[in-house]
Amino acid sequence: MRTGVIAKKMGMTRLFQADGRHVPVTVLQLEDVQVIGRREKDRDGYTAVQLGAGTAKAKNVAKPQRVAFGKAQVEPKARVVEFRVAEDALLDVGATISADHFVAGQYVDISGVTQGKGFAGAMKRWGFGGLRATHGVSVSHRSHGSTGNRQDPGRVFKNKKMAGHMGARNRTQQNLEIVRTDGTRGLLFVKGSVPGHKGSWLTVSDAIKLPRDERAPYPAGLVQDGVELEIEHAPAGFVDEAAVHEIPALPSDEEVKAIAAEQEAGAIEAEAAAKAEAEATETQNSDADGEKPAADESKEG
Repeated sequence: MRTGVIAKKMGMTRLFQADGRHVPVTVLQLEDVQVIGRREKDRDGYTAVQLGAGTAKAKNVAKPQRVAFGKAQVEPKARVVEFRVAEDALLDVGATISADHFVAGQYVDISGVTQGKGFAGAMKRWGFGGLRATHGVSVSHRSHGSTGNRQDPGRVFKNKKMAGHMGARNRTQQNLEIVRTDGTRGLLFVKGSVPGHKGSWLTVSDAIKLPRDERAPYPAGLVQDGVELEIEHAPAGFVDEAAVHEIPALPSDEEVKAIAAEQEAGAIEAEAAAKAEAEATETQNSDADGEKPAADESKEG
């Protein structure tokens, strides 16, 4: 199990494929993601790496944290996160992780805090239908209606869906695809949307529900002595070939005609069967009508 990374959400844009299709992507940036601590099995009882990202002013960092950053010989970080890893995936303190820690076509899980919406009513927060917008409802069309019962139990149950604070929750978006990486600028291009607003911190890790991509570097993609590894990428603005998904081939004209003929033949057969069933029903009804008078005459005799 590899370590994840800390990334900052920069916004959304789109990349193109060679056939002209565009892919909506979220741009994530890795800002000086460094290892600032290790957790080892014999000393701490588990194995993990502690990562820091961004830059913080020393005056805004608590003294114990300044001591920890000083021992690691790294600048104070704006964000610190710990990732559980395997024993053979421990990294040295001070190592810098590159955006090429992930590869195009790989699936990842991204966690963050969703956008806060403030105080919201029941209709916006829970999708309630509201009251009737007609006679008898006086300026309370968007209210949530009654919330309790009668004297028994005489209270409102906990977790009742009512108006309140909306958003600002920890959420994880799973199985998002990396469509492009830019190690020089420290950028990750993720297909689709991720939690959080622009400028918020996110954690990106290998998809837990899928096997690890064999092309991903193990134990991590690191910057060697401050020099970024040279990896060939697609031209700027395009999706890497590893993340391109082909459109299924459309049926040929002959196949379309064969399908249409088969559907037409099926429709004719269904129509003939329905007509035959209607005729049989009509015959049965006429026979039943012819038998009733005979039975009446026998009764009269």
